Amino acid sequence: MPVKEHKASDYLKTPEDIAAYLNAAIEEFDGDPRLLMKAFRNVAVAQGGVSELARRADVNRVGLSRGLSGSRDPRLGTVAKIASACGVKLQFVA
Repeated sequence: MPVKEHKASDYLKTPEDIAAYLNAAIEEFDGDPRLLMKAFRNVAVAQGGVSELARRADVNRVGLSRGLSGSRDPRLGTVAKIASACGVKLQFVA
């Protein structure tokens, strides 16, 4: 039986799906925020691409693309803008 490639972006249809996916990513990121940014890249793909997300988040497309590559540590303000544009918000829970 052939193996089908799994794309996380195929399953990120609602804000609830996105929130659950990002929460899972943040639980696994082990202090490395770049993993979270890679998860946001999958969300961007599910929502029309990096250019569309950059437009909605009101951030530079090239800078966002670099940030979502996982090769840079993101700024908190940028993460908050991206989260909002994805229909989710940052939250801290005790």
